[in-house]
Amino acid sequence: MEIKVNFLDKLRLEAKFDDFTVVADQPIRYKGDGSAPGPFDYFLASSALCAAYFVKLYCETRNIPTDNIRLSQNNIVDPENRYKQIIKIQVELPPDISDKDRQGIVRWIDRCTVKKVVQAGPEFVIEHVENIDADAQALLMPGLASESSTYIPGKDLPLEETIANMSGILAGLGMKIEIASWRNIVPNVWSLNIRDAQSPMCFTNGKGSTKESALASALGEFIERLNCNFFYNDQFWGEDIANADFVHYPDEKWFKPGPKDALPKEILDEYCLEIYNPDDELRGSHLYDTNSGNVERGICSLPFVRQSDGEVVYFPSNLIENLFLSNGMSAGNTLVEAQVQCLSEIFERAVKRQILEGEMTLPDVPQAVLDKYPSILAGIKALEEQGFPVLVKDASLGGKYPVMCVTLMNPRTGGVFASFGAHPNFEVALERSLTELLQGRSFEGLNDLPQPTFESNAVTEPNNFVEHFIDSSGVVSWRFFSAKADFDFVEWDFSGWGGDPNAEEAEALFGILEEMGKEVYMAVYEHLGATACRILVPDYSEIYLVEDLIWDNTNKALLFRADILNLHRLDDASLKALLERLEDSELDDYTEITTLIGIEFDDNTVWGQLTILELKLLIHLALKQFEEAKELVETFLQYNTNTVERGLFYQCLNVVLEVQLDDELELDDYMVNFRRMFGNARMDTVLGSLDGSVRFFGLTPTSMKLEGLDRHLRLIDSYKKLHTARAKMAALSG
Repeated sequence: MEIKVNFLDKLRLEAKFDDFTVVADQPIRYKGDGSAPGPFDYFLASSALCAAYFVKLYCETRNIPTDNIRLSQNNIVDPENRYKQIIKIQVELPPDISDKDRQGIVRWIDRCTVKKVVQAGPEFVIEHVENIDADAQALLMPGLASESSTYIPGKDLPLEETIANMSGILAGLGMKIEIASWRNIVPNVWSLNIRDAQSPMCFTNGKGSTKESALASALGEFIERLNCNFFYNDQFWGEDIANADFVHYPDEKWFKPGPKDALPKEILDEYCLEIYNPDDELRGSHLYDTNSGNVERGICSLPFVRQSDGEVVYFPSNLIENLFLSNGMSAGNTLVEAQVQCLSEIFERAVKRQILEGEMTLPDVPQAVLDKYPSILAGIKALEEQGFPVLVKDASLGGKYPVMCVTLMNPRTGGVFASFGAHPNFEVALERSLTELLQGRSFEGLNDLPQPTFESNAVTEPNNFVEHFIDSSGVVSWRFFSAKADFDFVEWDFSGWGGDPNAEEAEALFGILEEMGKEVYMAVYEHLGATACRILVPDYSEIYLVEDLIWDNTNKALLFRADILNLHRLDDASLKALLERLEDSELDDYTEITTLIGIEFDDNTVWGQLTILELKLLIHLALKQFEEAKELVETFLQYNTNTVERGLFYQCLNVVLEVQLDDELELDDYMVNFRRMFGNARMDTVLGSLDGSVRFFGLTPTSMKLEGLDRHLRLIDSYKKLHTARAKMAALSG
């Protein structure tokens, strides 16, 4: 994690990381003002807080109340060496906690991450640099031997060379990549999370049987998502990009809707129109670009090559963003390597959906077959030794598709997790199923798995598949666990064995789709110096329902974005119009504004936690529509998930409005005790919200220029790096 420090007045310092700010000072005896804890105080507090976190985690997973648990920490300094200290952590447990849980809590305190890092002895490297924002790729994996050559199936270059190439590409773009976390809880299963230090919203996860393969996986996913703009999906890219020569890619085209908002003739083809517009309900306005919001330019459309005949077909960027998410994207050392990865993931997700929604029962993989893969068996054995039964299933549906499944059961909670993996090679698909199962997860994380059900509606409900796609946290049918399989086991193999295995495997996977009667469309991206592709298989690789283009399109943001960002500048007529649009939209009142308008607000601000309900409430207050405001305040307080401070503001507002709206009550009669209860500052803010001197309390003014929205501006700065690289490449090739 990158922590940047700013020098404030006197001895005060400010550390900024992610969306947080920590201020440090020195005691008066050390010539500070004592206005904040010192750096060493934060260090000591971190181990106490970390220990307490593990106590809380242990108790939460076992329904043990923590109300009467107390924890303290003291540091005992060696009088002859102040750098040699004993840190003593003590925990006081109530008498009704069993001896087993007492021992368990102490063991879990011993797992404190801060403690383990200190005990291992971190190595400090102090150096002078010309530019603190310069490349830090060398920190990705210290000690990775560049002269080594580790080949794994599916990669056309050694892992070491793959990592070096991808790191170099990211460095060339000005991306400072850091590793946020590593996981290796069972043998031969590694995962990690990497992110852009300047824009932590841009992150990916990697997985593999070794730390090198996991890092290559994470870097590959990072580059694929840069190439396909996935990090910036649903977000507003700012007015500069919206009015630039191109918004997404130099070869994009913009088409205006026809008469009566008809779809432009230049987009899609007959095959796609039958899928995406079967009842002629899709209109041009449904396909305006969310990212630019520039409806005057028309519909931003991206070229894809139809694989059956090589013809170029233009897909609206809005359609891709709304339906496919990250499905069908990949980067590789070569195009065929990327194609194999891309098509494998498409099959993995489509077959997974078919199995889960069809409540199918898969055949077990015989032990004799599993014995061929001892490294995979070691990971499975480690899980079972921890008390998690594991089922290994053939998900090929009788040898038709290159898909495997590893399912974990948690007897402690009754939850299950069905993890799928795909690749033309049987072993690789099986390995991916296992590594996907544990990607980014600790053993504690396996306590949050959903329980299986016999309720078919819960399994077949469309959003269940979305949950499976996002983090495999969806519901699985109990029928999945029947001993009577719907298919026979097949020890399948779609591997290529010639001079170019990836080329043969890509051809085989394309062939499966052709036999299914599916049209396949592909775009290749090489603007950033790496080869990546995006493959669309209409009516097969979508994640969301086609109907969402009409009923839940992300470009609904365009109805609200400008007015909400300019909220403080709107007159009463404009506020009433905005309120009316919010009501007419029939959107869920608990939809967050950040999701609605595609703006990354700081999570720790009122903007970051603002919902449609609270926005309506504040507009009613600004319009002095107090009865409507009172009704929404009561709803807010009933279901408040906001901060304690924000809740107290609305609690105060609620009682003041109660008096204000009651003709028999006088506010002056309650003012003294209201102020005693809520404090003068909060009471003054509430009164100001009623008389109009305070408008939209807690929401800092901004506009379409995004002033003060540092988190979102960092995201736009990240995208501008790609935009600049694409413009340069287009200029060189043009």
